[in-house]
Amino acid sequence: MVNRRRFLTLSSLAGLLPSLSFSAFKSVGSHTKASSLVVRPLAIATWDRVKATEAAQVVLERGGRALDAVEAGVRIPEADPDDMTVGYGGRPDRDGHVTLDACIMDDKGNAGSVTFLEHIMHPISVARAVMEKTPHVMLSGEGALNFALSQGFKKENLLTKKAEKEWREWLKTAQYKPIVNIERHDTIGMLAIDSVGNISGACTTSGLAYKMRGRVGDSPIIGAGLFVDNEIGGACATGLGELVMRTCGSFLVVELMRQGRTPQQACEEAALRIVKKQDFKDIQVGFVAINKKGEHGAFSIQPGFSYTLSQNKKTQVTDAKSYLK
Repeated sequence: MVNRRRFLTLSSLAGLLPSLSFSAFKSVGSHTKASSLVVRPLAIATWDRVKATEAAQVVLERGGRALDAVEAGVRIPEADPDDMTVGYGGRPDRDGHVTLDACIMDDKGNAGSVTFLEHIMHPISVARAVMEKTPHVMLSGEGALNFALSQGFKKENLLTKKAEKEWREWLKTAQYKPIVNIERHDTIGMLAIDSVGNISGACTTSGLAYKMRGRVGDSPIIGAGLFVDNEIGGACATGLGELVMRTCGSFLVVELMRQGRTPQQACEEAALRIVKKQDFKDIQVGFVAINKKGEHGAFSIQPGFSYTLSQNKKTQVTDAKSYLK
């Protein structure tokens, strides 16, 4: 038999159940609604890459995956012969060979990369094939080329007449003096958030102009040129890749966001790590980052670095803040 005190206690609890239940469902409903409002698909890229981010935005507006969006976006400069820092038309190494690097990373932590790849216009798509169709993360050189050809990619001459003319002119002196924000703005890194809040990223480049044959920069290195953690956010880098690799730059930015920094604060701190250890007067490194909330940030060592953001059917190119003014 239930005594009077226990009866009253149970009665009180029973009386609270309707209000508790309503509050719980109200809370869940509010959270779901708030989350859906927060998730606004976006694409962001290093430098002035309007056509690239707009191509990514088309995919996102159709409800497509962030992974598909970043691949579609960076394929635009890869195929543009007038963009001499990425893909077809890229400036060659000092021996006259156009060699390409690229990587891609999805919301599940999967990644694919190719380095020192020749004759293939879209290394980003080869990198995705490495991610999805092999047990590996990275393929390089002849092995990457053979894999690409086995997957149906077309072998092409990527050295345009314009790039060859510039290279032959360079050969007269063969002086290797990259210029900040020109020969060193050698990458497109892109991040995207899709309509369900998943994040992916891509990075692709023809590397430094007139580099030593075989040189590979940060762009295809997971954690250096690009890193994505779908629980936290993503980051990508541009500039002198050797410095980015030495600091695991993009991974550092994401880890700083994990510790509570905003994307802007994380980009700034990552750049300062480089500044503290290097003579930075003649070098450029820039970072772009987004977090799970859709907030973004960008920062560079030298002025002149810009980024492009496409969101809500609008595209804007913005000059990033920099350490040097």
